[in-house]
Amino acid sequence: MTTIAGSVALVTGGRRGLGKAFVDELLVRGAKKVYATARKPAPSDDERVEALALDVTDDASVAALAERVRDVDVIFNNAGVLYPAPLLTGDLQQVKDMFDTNVYGPLRIAKAFAPILADNGGGALVDIHSLLSWGAGGGAYGATKAALWSLTNSLRIELAGQNTQVVGVHLGFADTDMVAALPVEKISAADAARIVLDGVERGDSEVLVDDVTREIKAALAGPVEGLTVPINR
Repeated sequence: MTTIAGSVALVTGGRRGLGKAFVDELLVRGAKKVYATARKPAPSDDERVEALALDVTDDASVAALAERVRDVDVIFNNAGVLYPAPLLTGDLQQVKDMFDTNVYGPLRIAKAFAPILADNGGGALVDIHSLLSWGAGGGAYGATKAALWSLTNSLRIELAGQNTQVVGVHLGFADTDMVAALPVEKISAADAARIVLDGVERGDSEVLVDDVTREIKAALAGPVEGLTVPINR
């Protein structure tokens, strides 16, 4: 389990949407400092928040951040992109770009910051997945989230020896700009962040944020035809 009060956290993609909600909830729970990254960072009115530039697809950018930020003990791999890219008819470059951001980006962060977490006592690494990690219908985006889920499960084993809590977060649709146009039931970003932080502090390895995610995970024991994600609820 990880105590948020007094911690130093890093949230990638932390200046909008779900990332901003994580930043806000970390502050509510008494985090001492939160680094909130973006490709184009904007300053915060809260002195506990330091906005930093980061491109998770750029090795040098990730390395520069790790060199600068040495006091982190909680990391949220939240940065991600969603392009309308069906597997067969979508732009292959967009597919590659999503994998670079959504899969290799979190891996770059994990590799760069694992030694820092170890030096600071272990801490926690939180990866943001999706119900599309298990459910069909998300095209290339869903494929990236399935890959990230697998990556997280392997990182949990590799980081166990340094006492790092690795948390995989699955949720359906948080009410953010990324899915604003989808006609689906959505949970507020603030509620999602609260549920995730509850899980982190309990010591959970996996957090299922909402009912639709729990339904899809339960369907894994059944036929694959039952794994289609319902988007009109």
